[in-house]
Amino acid sequence: MRSILPIGGLAVLSLALSACGANTAGVPSSAAAPFAAAAPRGGPYAYAPNVVRACPALYGPNIAQCEALIRTDVGGGPNIAGLQPADLQSAYALPSSTAGKGQVVAVVDAYDDPNAESDLAVYRAQFGLPACNKKNPCFEKVNQEGKQSNYPEGNASWGVEESLDVDMVSAICPNCKIILVEANTNNFSDLGASEDMVVSLLHANVVSNSYIAYNDRKLGSSKHYRHPGHVIVAAAGDHGYKIGMPAGFDDVVAVGGTSLTHSSGSRGWTETVWTGTGSGCVLRLKKPAWQHNKGCPWRTMNDVAAVANPGTGVAIYDTYGQNGWSTIGGTSVASPIIGAVYGLAGNASSMHGGESLYSAGASLWDVTSGSNGTCKHHILCTAGAGYDGPTGNGTPNGVSAF
Repeated sequence: MRSILPIGGLAVLSLALSACGANTAGVPSSAAAPFAAAAPRGGPYAYAPNVVRACPALYGPNIAQCEALIRTDVGGGPNIAGLQPADLQSAYALPSSTAGKGQVVAVVDAYDDPNAESDLAVYRAQFGLPACNKKNPCFEKVNQEGKQSNYPEGNASWGVEESLDVDMVSAICPNCKIILVEANTNNFSDLGASEDMVVSLLHANVVSNSYIAYNDRKLGSSKHYRHPGHVIVAAAGDHGYKIGMPAGFDDVVAVGGTSLTHSSGSRGWTETVWTGTGSGCVLRLKKPAWQHNKGCPWRTMNDVAAVANPGTGVAIYDTYGQNGWSTIGGTSVASPIIGAVYGLAGNASSMHGGESLYSAGASLWDVTSGSNGTCKHHILCTAGAGYDGPTGNGTPNGVSAF
């Protein structure tokens, strides 16, 4: 069954609203804060009434928030609504059925989802993806020490994020091995330790991070996200024109978000900027040698993009934070999609951050319309031909740019 969702109703609302919360381990996703804080310089930003955050919006020192957004008006229980693996593979012209063997794509999250493996099995079976079992050990869940035991305390909000992450890697690269790393907490000391562990101990080729932190000038160190020969990707955030970490680090591939819909053109799909995606100029952080855009002498977010609008969201399966099938958006969708595309390409050992995305002739779909706010230099918040902040160099068109 295929049900593609309309974009209608998921627009920027002219409300001057903000939300701030504390670390709420164990809070069910149904109680998550329904919206994010207003984005500075980009004007007030709010999600549509039929969208809630999986995780509360947090702004404490060194604290990360997951970026999954849940549709409350479609899907639910046994009802499947949203983009499915075949849709995503078609939209991005991916060799998903033939590539990715031998590649390890890790996703780093916080807290435990005790149903992660069984929920993933349902998702893969529903869409005809190879089952993960003893004959095909394509899924592994570990704690931040790399052990398949002594998992952290459960958290239903982050559980939605974990289901989303492993489902999206499965959708894009069903032949990749997936490692779900459950950090002890959503503090960057634990998330950073998890990042280092899964690269050095478990040898992940690619690591996806669907979380972000704001308003913290003392936020950790980029060293946890600097691993030559391994690709680190991160979500750009769901708060409109705004920067955050780890996406803003120069060695990380920052992933923005789009709205993805069917069209009658030769591609069969069309994309515009999702108004909620983060982007901007990361002051005080060195600009990578391969970035040459105007309007920002420092590191510029983003490098690349994929679908993120909840209005054109994806179908996932989760029974810990939700009741089965859900429709999810946010740059938490885009990050594992891009991570899995790198898995399909199999070139992580030769990658230097997002450098290949800027190479002459890199094959990407150029997103040329839409905006995520207002800014002095329009390239940072408004799409146009070539590079722009919200969608970077574009969205995947096969794997040659990766």
